[in-house]
Amino acid sequence: MPRKRALLLSAAAVVAAAGTLWIAAPASAAATTAVFTKTSDWGTGWQGDVTITNGGSPLTSWKVEFDLPEGGTVGSFWEADMVADGQHRTFTNRAWNGALPVDGKVSFGFIGTGGDPVNCKINDLPCSGAPALDGGSAGPGPGPGVAVPGLQGADAQLAAVPGPQPDDNQPLPPASDRLPVTITNKSGRSDAVHLYVLGVNLTTGKLGWADAAGTFTPWSDGAAVPVPAPDASIPGPADGASTTIKMPKNLSGRIYMSFGDKLNFRLTSDGLVQPAPWAGGDPSRDILFDWTEFTFNDAGLWLNSSQVDMFAVPSVVSVRGGDGRTTRTGELKPGGRQKVIDAIKADPAYAPSIQTRSDGTVLRVLAPGKAEAAGLMSSTYLDPYIDLAWNAYTSKTLTVVPFGDRPDTKFFGRTSGNIMNFTDGTDKVVASFTKPSTGNVWGCDGTLSAPNDLVVGPIARTLCAAMQRTTLGTLDTQPSGKAADFYKGEPSNHYAKVIHDQMADGKAYAFAFDDVQNQESLVHSGDPRQAGIVISPF
Repeated sequence: MPRKRALLLSAAAVVAAAGTLWIAAPASAAATTAVFTKTSDWGTGWQGDVTITNGGSPLTSWKVEFDLPEGGTVGSFWEADMVADGQHRTFTNRAWNGALPVDGKVSFGFIGTGGDPVNCKINDLPCSGAPALDGGSAGPGPGPGVAVPGLQGADAQLAAVPGPQPDDNQPLPPASDRLPVTITNKSGRSDAVHLYVLGVNLTTGKLGWADAAGTFTPWSDGAAVPVPAPDASIPGPADGASTTIKMPKNLSGRIYMSFGDKLNFRLTSDGLVQPAPWAGGDPSRDILFDWTEFTFNDAGLWLNSSQVDMFAVPSVVSVRGGDGRTTRTGELKPGGRQKVIDAIKADPAYAPSIQTRSDGTVLRVLAPGKAEAAGLMSSTYLDPYIDLAWNAYTSKTLTVVPFGDRPDTKFFGRTSGNIMNFTDGTDKVVASFTKPSTGNVWGCDGTLSAPNDLVVGPIARTLCAAMQRTTLGTLDTQPSGKAADFYKGEPSNHYAKVIHDQMADGKAYAFAFDDVQNQESLVHSGDPRQAGIVISPF
């Protein structure tokens, strides 16, 4: 069975999906701002990223500085040079990323410990956004300090973080074991909307559904021959309206949204049969629908839009935390859905993956793995690239640095025949991979299956993401590169590329391990108070 992103987060995944912190909110357009985001926190340390947005005059260089609380440190860092002077840290551009046009953005990151940075300045002015200096260059550097070498290895590319949202000043609900989730319909369609909250109870392990009030009901036993499941639908919002439902704690699963007809769920002795429009004869084939994925437990809420299986109904996901801040992702650029469809239609290899109803409605674009399984794409489509990338390491070494918080943990890969062997720092072989097929790469499964361990799984997910993005073979430390470096090879995952291209923040879950280098459309809060799903216009 093709691998899907696991919704039951391991402890390691919980760490990797840590929340967001702001030290400065973007100000007016005529200002240069710097926004700090804590992208992960594992207790003994954290990863931070800073995005600079130039709202003033063109810059030829930049400087960001802040203070760390007593005992705080910064270890590794990337995309900037750093000078330390006591608890003060000053980051300046490197030779290639100092020039910043008006409305341009640039990011750098670092690994820290202790408390959060304070007293942030960008080019000697508040990070929250004061008018940029005339002349467009950073002020002089700090006095004598201690230079720290930058990180070599993983280079996480992060899109700019949105600023405070309009609802941030609204009354904050109390924490609850039944989280309010508001679904807003801005689709522009007149069809009735049906909602379903389905998943696994993390306490009991039972599959089931939740009603609008957040009451969980396990599915009844199925049979060898699939039988219809009870109707678990919740009436959704009409166009221009909103519906608020409750999500029970300790549930992990999906929120389905269908337009017009209800979805057909069936029960078997093995569990729930969910809609699979890529499968021949599936009753959902002519229904316009999609879903978001979630996990809500003691560690908080994770909520993401997903295009791992298909691209159908665009939606924005959001969460408002106990600090009153709302984070959002998943928004398409204006006309983005049609632009994705047009780009897929223009590529003869991908065009058959578009599914259209008899009335002319484009229902969805199937992900390449689903299209291949349905016989709509060649099963050898990626083979030329896979051969090239795999064979590149017969004469050079691939270095995999799978953990952003542990840059000294490295594995070294060399190819011999169809096998790529990985050694650790003692030259011990710790993992071996047979050259994958096109289907293995699409699904990140088969020879690229990723067990939930600390060696084989992390290497496998890194390899799969690099092959999806066609950086394996050219970038010899993985993960690495920026979003602009991805999908440059041929053939490549054109589906993933065009979806990312049409996202307002560049984030999407276009394949199973799109979370490598934080490219996924995911929001998280350790103290969620409200969540939202906005069905975008299309």
